[in-house]
Amino acid sequence: MSHASRNLSRVIEDSSIERILAVMAHPDDVDFALGGTVATWTNAGIEVSYCIVTSGDAGGFDPSVPRGDIAGIRQAEQRAAAKAVGVTDVRFLGYPDGQVEVSLDLRRDIARVIREVRPHRLVAQSPERHMSRIPAAHPDHTAVGEATLSAMYPDARNQFAFADSLGHLEAWSVPETWVTAMERVNHYVDVTDVFERKKAALLHHKSQIKSADDIDRLLRWWLGSNAQAAGLPEGRLAEAFWVMDTA
Repeated sequence: MSHASRNLSRVIEDSSIERILAVMAHPDDVDFALGGTVATWTNAGIEVSYCIVTSGDAGGFDPSVPRGDIAGIRQAEQRAAAKAVGVTDVRFLGYPDGQVEVSLDLRRDIARVIREVRPHRLVAQSPERHMSRIPAAHPDHTAVGEATLSAMYPDARNQFAFADSLGHLEAWSVPETWVTAMERVNHYVDVTDVFERKKAALLHHKSQIKSADDIDRLLRWWLGSNAQAAGLPEGRLAEAFWVMDTA
């Protein structure tokens, strides 16, 4: 895997990483934000887990599909998409789509998953509004981002946090945290060689995507812009992150 980075003091080498946890608001968020990067990690033998806070029950575009079926459809789509990039551990927390708030319950539930998975790298959504790319700043995304970072520090590492419900799980400090969809970027991952796997994962989200051609054009423009910002050669594609030492 090749990396290009800017203003980055430290990134843990993938060879030192055994487990990664990505916490996202909706089915398909992880595939849009870092599906290619996930494929590079699983190719390297790293175990990747997904924690999806909602089941995407407010999604879809076809009014003929019964609304009560959407959550199950989107969960199945996410599991199929995960398999396309080598992930089999997909967990859903079941919060209502479009109504996620930064609550103590959500922090506790994410901290529980962090303690269970014990990741060496955590991936979170940005808790900040992206002022030049508003869809990236869906209120569920920013709420999940804030709750995830709060669950990472201090909740998951403090043995006495949520002791009544989490006390049986050993505390865990996440060494490194990556954040997606921030206007600040200090790390890029070249995903050119796994682009088709990223696209295949996204195309499993049939309830959300009307045109495969539109997705291809969007991804090539978006990832191509990232690669250009990273200083990669013309024709390369990249995903962008803000990386923090959180040991």
